[in-house]
Amino acid sequence: MATCSSHPFDETQWIIRIRRILDEEIELCDDQPISIFDVLKPLMCTKPEAYVPQLVALGPYHHCREGLRDMEMYKLSAAKRAQSHLPSMNFQQLVDVFATLEHLIRSHYHRQLNLTNETLAWMMAIDVSFLLEFLQTFSQTSNKQRRLQRMPSRMSHLVDPSRRTSTHSMLLRDIVMLENQIPMFLLVKAVEMRCPSAGPDVLGSMLSGFFQEVSTLKGVGSPCTDATRHAHLLDFLYSNMVPCGSVEESDGAVDEAGDGPHDQAQRSTLSSVAELVVKRGLKLVSLVMDFMVRILLKFVASLPCLSMLRQPIEEMTSQRIITQLRGSPEPSGGSDVQSKNASPLLEEIAVPTVAELAYAGVTFVPAVGGVSAIEFCARTATLHLPVISVDMTTEVTLRNLVAYEASVGCRALVLARYVELMNGIIDTDKDARLLRERGIILNHLKSDQEVAELWNGMTRSVRLTRVPALDKVIDELNRYHGSCWKVRVRAFVRARLLGSRDLVACALMLFLFVFVALQALCISRGCLLSWYGMGMARRKDACHILKS
Repeated sequence: MATCSSHPFDETQWIIRIRRILDEEIELCDDQPISIFDVLKPLMCTKPEAYVPQLVALGPYHHCREGLRDMEMYKLSAAKRAQSHLPSMNFQQLVDVFATLEHLIRSHYHRQLNLTNETLAWMMAIDVSFLLEFLQTFSQTSNKQRRLQRMPSRMSHLVDPSRRTSTHSMLLRDIVMLENQIPMFLLVKAVEMRCPSAGPDVLGSMLSGFFQEVSTLKGVGSPCTDATRHAHLLDFLYSNMVPCGSVEESDGAVDEAGDGPHDQAQRSTLSSVAELVVKRGLKLVSLVMDFMVRILLKFVASLPCLSMLRQPIEEMTSQRIITQLRGSPEPSGGSDVQSKNASPLLEEIAVPTVAELAYAGVTFVPAVGGVSAIEFCARTATLHLPVISVDMTTEVTLRNLVAYEASVGCRALVLARYVELMNGIIDTDKDARLLRERGIILNHLKSDQEVAELWNGMTRSVRLTRVPALDKVIDELNRYHGSCWKVRVRAFVRARLLGSRDLVACALMLFLFVFVALQALCISRGCLLSWYGMGMARRKDACHILKS
């Protein structure tokens, strides 16, 4: 993957830049947190095309890629049109303003930018002009913005106000990628130079329309369009889709609204006792069945007519005993503790699928409020999930939001945990269909199978993800599903009846034993002799008739 950082290191330019910083005592913006990162390798390896722009490069990370240079012509056209919107100034003045912000621009990027100040300023000015022209298609303002949205015919397939072309979707996916972000303050500065009196309103209208188009979670409310509070477009999306502290606050609200600590401890104790009784009961039934099977098999093998089966039966019973002693030990408390402390994600989260939960009686209800609205009510067996729209841009948007969340590092991985939850409950097209029929998934793809494949593809997490509110929902779902009698009966039938070779052998031996017993009973009572005598008499009568 060719990027600007792969070019040879220019020692001369580096020395010039360092001397200028030291001699002119330029402020290095140490307080500005880094907001534009390289996508972490564990995520990049899963699906590179979801993180690397395929059509347009914005910013310095992918500016030098050969495959993206075809868009330079369109970006220059946007820069020319931007110059016509600058009152009493030319495009060079915009470049000069950006040049004065060099160190603030560099402070947003995690990677060292081997670019001169002039090159960086021109690059940002052109890319900002193109990005603003694209965002104008989402503006909710009518008069002036419609005039600005008049695009040349050769640009209609790229910047399409109707948003129907496939190229427009590709461009939208590239714009939300983490490595393709531009600092938001540059957009603010460019809009202020265009519209000195109404700059915040103009940009706010663009951002509001952009959020409604790109946000995958529906019903999260009106976005905060104050551009000065967001680092870039991806941060704007994340901050409004997953408000800071919303999940933790909702978790506390649930605890306060529920019963007291004494009632919760009592319910937990009763649940643990009931679970222990059920486990011990099933274990006892299993041991009794195994004992009866071994006794019956040995008895059948001791019969004279079945002596040839003695050796295979003894081998089967001894193998069963060895398997029980070695392969299925009693789970100890230490293993339980270890499982609780283990990572909550191996390939996908341990939670029943939608079809399994529906079989257990769980009802799925669309919720308003985003990720913070996820909750499960065990009393009514109702799982509340936010409404999510799934289209051509959903996977790229979610993947890059998760990558940004993991890169920032100072927040809980709330969105990553939500993606893990959806990956766990959606396994097949049947699961996706059930959620679509409930109004939780708004499917704009071709089939439910594509929705299932989308969620199943997002299985890798960067690090341990534990979010108390979502973990509580997952734990309650597992408890409810595990305590459902229908689920227990089906699991018992599958494990003990359908999957037991010993039980099948026992049934066959029992049938054979009954047959031998009936035969012995008939012999002892003379049934066979009478049948034999009646048969011989009939044969004699037939021969006598034939002779006569």
